[in-house]
Amino acid sequence: MKAEFVQETGNPTGHGHPDDWEKYVADQGWDNYTDEEHETWNILFDRQSKITLRRACDEFFEGQKRLKIAANGIPDFREVNKTLKALTGWEVVAVEGLIPDLPFFKLLSERKFPAGNFIRKRSSLDYIQEPDVFHDVFGHVPLLANPTIADYMETFGHGGLRAHEFGTITNLARLYWFTVEFGLMQTPKGLRIYGAGILSSPGETVFSLEDASPNRIGFDIKRIMQTQYRVDDYQQTYFVIDSLQHLLDQTTVDFASIYAALKKEDQTYALDAIAPGDRVITKGTQAYARAKGKTAQIV
Repeated sequence: MKAEFVQETGNPTGHGHPDDWEKYVADQGWDNYTDEEHETWNILFDRQSKITLRRACDEFFEGQKRLKIAANGIPDFREVNKTLKALTGWEVVAVEGLIPDLPFFKLLSERKFPAGNFIRKRSSLDYIQEPDVFHDVFGHVPLLANPTIADYMETFGHGGLRAHEFGTITNLARLYWFTVEFGLMQTPKGLRIYGAGILSSPGETVFSLEDASPNRIGFDIKRIMQTQYRVDDYQQTYFVIDSLQHLLDQTTVDFASIYAALKKEDQTYALDAIAPGDRVITKGTQAYARAKGKTAQIV
């Protein structure tokens, strides 16, 4: 989970000011990583690479290859940026932890992606609440080498700054969550993953595509902005785009009219809802969520 949307996820850092982004950018400190930390990256990379094979979208693997993100220790952002900037104008900048949402949006609007400069402990290989270098670089960065996602993420940054003015960050957070973090894509090879939150999770990589529990619903921007998501477990609903270009085309619009419609309708859909007009790809059984039997932490 990215913690950009601090109001929704409980991050105490607040909204911040967009022009303060520089104070959150740190040195990666690549020379200070220990051998154990580099080996932790290698363990995570090898494990997740096997799981994402034939489950992640082709564009993800193409980005990995172009940026030479591999099991060679924690990537040096300086080296990654030499290629990434040449491909799409993006660069990875290091941050030490959670940052407020407005500086985050400002960074995206300038084609700078904030990535944690720390890596999880061996005792927490399967889950870490705060996004670390593995989640950010393994999950997010490969797709920034794709021109379409590169444009989408910049557009999202500008949109985030506007959403704050409209008071609709909650709605935009849901769009980010169900696309950048937990998005699925229809391809000629079948459903594939492009969301970084799934791609960096061994369990959810399999669950999102192959389990009967979750709903899988065709992408609809207003529907997504009305849909709750959970921050404590696997999603109960995933939204499916037709292609990366489809995602960009559907979101390169004036959101003002969408926000106005959202406020007029005042509609919120539950985690497991099937709404009128949904293009249902899979109606989930919700067996997993019921079996867990815990109260969901939702946004």
